Amino acid sequence: MIWGASLGTCLFALYEANWPLAFVSLATFGLSVVPVVAARYAGIAVPRSFMAGIILFIFSTLFLGEVMDFYNRLWWWDMVLHGVSAIGFGVIGFVAMFMLFQGDRFAAPHLALCFFAMCCAIAMGTVWEIFEFAMDRLFGFDMQKSGLMDTMGDLIINVIGALIGSGAGYLYLRGAEKALIAAMISEFVRHNPRFFGRARHRAPTTRMEDDRRPPEDGRM
Repeated sequence: MIWGASLGTCLFALYEANWPLAFVSLATFGLSVVPVVAARYAGIAVPRSFMAGIILFIFSTLFLGEVMDFYNRLWWWDMVLHGVSAIGFGVIGFVAMFMLFQGDRFAAPHLALCFFAMCCAIAMGTVWEIFEFAMDRLFGFDMQKSGLMDTMGDLIINVIGALIGSGAGYLYLRGAEKALIAAMISEFVRHNPRFFGRARHRAPTTRMEDDRRPPEDGRM
């Protein structure tokens, strides 16, 4: 449905010679296809809820926001999308860092892992602000709206969303796998066991108890 609406609008815009509308519609379609292709190429099993959320976000940002002018019609539209995207990037950053530890939540330094996840989300939000600036300058869009105030407000919301996303990762590491956003992380881990081969579901132990525990593979 989303892909059909994007392509249909693009064709209509080309017929009407509305080049900015055609560009945004085509960009919406292209960016919504990228996650599907990238996941298959990388061999990552992305849960349907994840994929649907990503595609819906792209559609809401470019198509509904720019084409349908929701940014001007609804004053809170931009704030919500920036907050949601920051949370999503925080979760993605956490999962990417967690892969380095192969799912061993007891070996992963909790605070350090969540800090890097938060930095990832803030960095992605900053890149998006640069993208908005470039679109305004190159194609005459009005993505920044009120300029500096809009950009700074978006960056502040990005930081808040990044804290929420990385906080969900911290809850997951502490064993709260069913706590709202942490449940999404747990679902992703279950769908990709080969990336999280050391995932364990046991109560945390003290460092002394772990030192006394014999190696799982029988080697010292």
